[in-house]
Amino acid sequence: MKRSNLIMAVLILSVSLFLTVGADRASAQGPAGAGASTAAQGSSKSSDSHSSHSLNPIKWVKKDKSSPNSNGSRSDIEKKLTPKLQAQGILPANASATDACAPFVALNECLASLHASHNLGVEFNCLRAKVTGVQTNTDLSGCKGAIGDKAQSLNKAIHELNPSADAKGATKNAEQQAKDDLKDLGA
Repeated sequence: MKRSNLIMAVLILSVSLFLTVGADRASAQGPAGAGASTAAQGSSKSSDSHSSHSLNPIKWVKKDKSSPNSNGSRSDIEKKLTPKLQAQGILPANASATDACAPFVALNECLASLHASHNLGVEFNCLRAKVTGVQTNTDLSGCKGAIGDKAQSLNKAIHELNPSADAKGATKNAEQQAKDDLKDLGA
């Protein structure tokens, strides 16, 4: 009885091992069925530099061409934003969103800074210099605190320029206003 159980266990183990190894070998041989020749040709081109599959994971993420920060549409959005922001009193009549947002990497960060500046009565040039770490040709002598070469968060910059303000709440409000501005323009 013990011997037949042992034989049965070895037999089951052998069959399962055979099926596992056989399946691995079959999958290693490549695709089968409709389109197999096309897939086989594609895999032989993997050494070609024009292959559709990249080993660089950054290229796996598709870039959204319609995002407000893509080069082509950002300037269009800034042109549309200028009159809207001027009408709200956020931008002076002689300024443009393109000039105001030039040092910012992301357009939504610029809009949030503009709104925070307007909402709190903080000088925009000071806030922009603190948030971007970029000093433009404007006079920053009236700014509170040191203006360094390092970019700060909007929250921290607001706190330094207006310590009595609710920096966290003001940041959240300004970011929502920026998001709404972009949404209104379809961006």
